[in-house]
Amino acid sequence: MKGRLVRDLAGALIVVTMAAGPAVAQRPDRSAPPAPGPAPSLRLPVIEQRSLSNGLPVWIIESHEVPLVQLNLVFRSGSGEDPAGRYGVASLTADMLDEGAGDRSALEIADAIDGLGAVLTTASTFDASAIRLNVPVARLDEALAVMADVALRPAFPAADLERVRKDRLTSLLQVRDEPASLASIALARAIYGPDHRYGTPAMGTRTSIEALTAADLRAFHATHYVPANATLLVVGDVRPDAILPRLEQRFGTWAGVAPERTPLGTTRADARRIVLIDAPGTSQSQIRIGAVGAARTTPDRAAIEVVNTLLGGTFTSRLNQNLRETHGYSYGAYSAFDLRRSPGPFMAAAGVQTDKTAAALTEFFREFTALAKPTPDAELKPARDYLALSYPAEFETLTDLSRRLEELAIYEQPVDTLEQYVERVQAVTPGTAARAAATYIRPSTFVIVIVGDRATIEPGLRALDLAPIATWEVGPLLEGA
Repeated sequence: MKGRLVRDLAGALIVVTMAAGPAVAQRPDRSAPPAPGPAPSLRLPVIEQRSLSNGLPVWIIESHEVPLVQLNLVFRSGSGEDPAGRYGVASLTADMLDEGAGDRSALEIADAIDGLGAVLTTASTFDASAIRLNVPVARLDEALAVMADVALRPAFPAADLERVRKDRLTSLLQVRDEPASLASIALARAIYGPDHRYGTPAMGTRTSIEALTAADLRAFHATHYVPANATLLVVGDVRPDAILPRLEQRFGTWAGVAPERTPLGTTRADARRIVLIDAPGTSQSQIRIGAVGAARTTPDRAAIEVVNTLLGGTFTSRLNQNLRETHGYSYGAYSAFDLRRSPGPFMAAAGVQTDKTAAALTEFFREFTALAKPTPDAELKPARDYLALSYPAEFETLTDLSRRLEELAIYEQPVDTLEQYVERVQAVTPGTAARAAATYIRPSTFVIVIVGDRATIEPGLRALDLAPIATWEVGPLLEGA
């Protein structure tokens, strides 16, 4: 009887609840999207700046939520420091660091790191090289021993060098069948030319890769992998006074003077032109449009990034809405500034239907030209908000935070640069955006690279009469002199 009463009461409660629900619930207002909230302020933890006895700067951020530590040893030298005729040496040096170091082989390094529950990686860009270690705090000392060997005592063994070399040569061969990659490589060459370092891929060409020797790698390492050219970043569950002696033990006797750095310099094109690379039978044309852009440390950076967000930096940007949503020429179109120590390239890009190549170019330049008109603040505000509201997510993990600190170390910027970013973005006005667009997005000087079916697309390009057309072969781009 008691059980039946409970069931009856429960059923009555359900009926009452269902009857009352519609009366008290409010329909959501879907007449307009919700307004974004204010951009959160970014307050980074204190960066404790110390140094070892040899002068190596050590930046430490304490984060005790999880028992992990991230250590990034960054060097202010990358592919931009490659000597003429040795293009690819910085990239190959970084790749070879963990292919044998100290008294460990490549496999022994990998086994040791795996056994510690750690991750050790090496990498390089045009501006920097880095060795990064993520490890449980309890295994830090053992992992530091491996990291120090990789950084200070790489062996560059002959057998492993040949294996890595073959991997790189294979990658270059594969690019021949990848129109998107080929178009980006060709754009860099068309913008900078063969004699500027930015005009050749970071990994080099077939000729330069084949010519590099272990002696070349040792020479680059001896010159650039020195404490005067480096910063050690430590983020995680550590205390500065406790970890400094452990770092001193592994890196304190390391020596070397800072390398001389020669500015790369830049030249700006003064006339628009088209470079066409034939890819017979392809169903898409890969379009890349660009010019020399800006340096990483430009005071115009915030305005540049707001303008690029508006133009091609998001799914709702002008380029993507035009080429994808309005015309259906492409699955996606975008633009980007590659901000390097010396002015890096600006690029706008899309893969478009072959038979719509000329029409797509018309729409690209329609959007470039439209940037010359003042942008209403009502349209600029979403671009500012996108950058400002998404920015804190770039600092969520230890790895994220350490990678953002690398920017300060590599480009020798003040430590408050990261915290000031949101404020600077929000301060961009229609006037400052218009000046940045006029300075860095100049359609009359753009180089246009198209990789596609020449027989199909060339007549339309010539009818468009947008710029003189030159045809390039793939060989010189990838093979080298």
